[in-house]
Amino acid sequence: MPVRLYLAGPDVFRPQPASHGEALKMLCAEFGFTGLYPLDNAIAPQADGRATAAEIYRQNIALIDSADAVIANVADFRGHEPDSGTCFEIGYAIARGKDVWCYNVPAVPLVEQVPNINGNDADGWTVEDFGLPRNLMIACSCHLVVGDARECLECMRAHYA
Repeated sequence: MPVRLYLAGPDVFRPQPASHGEALKMLCAEFGFTGLYPLDNAIAPQADGRATAAEIYRQNIALIDSADAVIANVADFRGHEPDSGTCFEIGYAIARGKDVWCYNVPAVPLVEQVPNINGNDADGWTVEDFGLPRNLMIACSCHLVVGDARECLECMRAHYA
């Protein structure tokens, strides 16, 4: 049975998110995996936006629970860090004992990605400097791949072979 991969990332916010998800799932299949995309969930009509959000949350958690591992797009999203929802999904999967593989990881340390003066950003906050390309909580818990989804899946196929 193929390894089931939850496809985490901000990709659901793209202009054509469903077609992008289908392309990601086809790419997973090319490498012998089954991709599970958040938009695969069928969300029944809800009374309001808050109820809809809660249903999306429940269904995405169930999809992560049904997966064997997670592949996460951790590209910068609306700033210098990955999407916060993706970070939550990564943490949830790690807590559930699942392998998490991250792609679109920068090739340089975080301190070189965030504009700073003497290690502090424009607001005076310290920029993490451990020589890691992402925050230590992601970098120390996940498999990081500098490259796109295809390169990440190549690494995963070698790992799970």
